[in-house]
Amino acid sequence: MPAPDQEIEVARLRDLDLPFLRARWRAVTGRPAPRHVPRHLLLRMLAYRVQADAFGDLGREAVRFLDRLDRGDGSVPLPERRTRPGTVLVREWDGVRHHVMVDQDGCSWNGRRFRSLSEVAGAITGTKWSGPRFFGLKGKPIPGSQDDGRPP
Repeated sequence: MPAPDQEIEVARLRDLDLPFLRARWRAVTGRPAPRHVPRHLLLRMLAYRVQADAFGDLGREAVRFLDRLDRGDGSVPLPERRTRPGTVLVREWDGVRHHVMVDQDGCSWNGRRFRSLSEVAGAITGTKWSGPRFFGLKGKPIPGSQDDGRPP
């Protein structure tokens, strides 16, 4: 959650027109703003910079991943995401939204305890699935699911 100072700074940026945003960009980066970048995108880039300066920038792994994407490597796998206790995973399956709470010893879904996300995915679908893949933590989305990238 942004701190009050960052919220105020981002709110001030929203009030600036394109020439002033370009001037702000130059003040922040020491370089002229890219000429082809529209106002709404320049605003977002500057807002990101305000937040990154306050809370820290992207980690090394995220930067490497984005660099591989930028090079056009179509075989770039999604990084595996780890869940921490207290994480709530939300997944839609067959038109029903499912909420799973992760804790130290497993997870819970619909008032039942499970040792793994794979057990929950099996209970939801009725078949055996990789839990991390089913919940979008690893690999590609499952075909036929709400988030498989195809239009509804």
